[in-house]
Amino acid sequence: MSHIGATNSLVDVAGLSVGCAEDHKALTGVTVIVPDQRAVCAVDVRGGGPGTRETDALAAENLVDAVDALVLAGGSVYGLAAADGVAAMMGAEGRGFGLVDAPGVPRSPVIPAAILYDLANGGDKTWGDAPPYNDLGRAAYAARARAAPLGNAGAGLGAKAGALKGGQGSASIVTADGCTVAALACVNAFGSTTMPGSRAFWAHAFEIDGEFGGVRPDAAHAFDLEDWEGAKANPAPRANTTIACVAVDADLTPAECKRVAQMASAGLARAIRPVFAPFDGDVVFALATAARPIAEPRALSVARLGALAADCLARAVARGVHAATSVGALKAWRDL
Repeated sequence: MSHIGATNSLVDVAGLSVGCAEDHKALTGVTVIVPDQRAVCAVDVRGGGPGTRETDALAAENLVDAVDALVLAGGSVYGLAAADGVAAMMGAEGRGFGLVDAPGVPRSPVIPAAILYDLANGGDKTWGDAPPYNDLGRAAYAARARAAPLGNAGAGLGAKAGALKGGQGSASIVTADGCTVAALACVNAFGSTTMPGSRAFWAHAFEIDGEFGGVRPDAAHAFDLEDWEGAKANPAPRANTTIACVAVDADLTPAECKRVAQMASAGLARAIRPVFAPFDGDVVFALATAARPIAEPRALSVARLGALAADCLARAVARGVHAATSVGALKAWRDL
């Protein structure tokens, strides 16, 4: 029978570390995900307003077939600089892709990144020409560990999930035959993670062992399909995003990893309403650490991993909002 991993987080996939750094004055932060060895990676971009770096390099037909790290950052366009800081540190360690392996030729760390918009959350963003994200990327990389903090951590610090304080969430599952699937999400969605008129999460059907409060909707609960209560507006455009990573310990090809990323995006649709809007920047990365051979038939195994990744991602979204604490005017779920 399947069960939650030891930490119920992304690092239950062996060989992964997570580092977080925050600027509490600016109310923003960075999360870095680092595999021990270069890992196959793919991405699925569903939001209408994404902000990304090096996602084109992940296409299965392109040269680079593995990454050295992933960066999830606040700060909108400024946050992409966090990956520069991580690249500098990894390059100094001799990590990265080597097109020309010769003395004096530095390796090129491959570090895809995605950002969320937290510029209008009340934090002090008067940084002039020196945004903090390069330094935050370096600090997050230096802080990496076999742990994934929840709530007001990393890129989840300044996040807002609909009308509630957003945050960083994570979840995992270990199958009966020993496969591990996990997810990490920084939830800054336009849509709501809770049902109209209720504290119940949309993802409640996927909850395991009360991991995000155990609240269930009333059996007679009903709502208008055009009721977006709990979203940032009801309705009106804003700047929003949920950026996430799912991971599996299977030996996937880049194309198979892409399918897992695409299937995993369904987890966002199970946990957030509405989702993938024109003004959301929803991005899901998928990592495959290749610790376990994939079982035949491969297509069935990929389908299984993708379905489990979607379930984990839905749980991670709810856990991030459940764990968040109120900051200023950003009210947390626990304070409802």
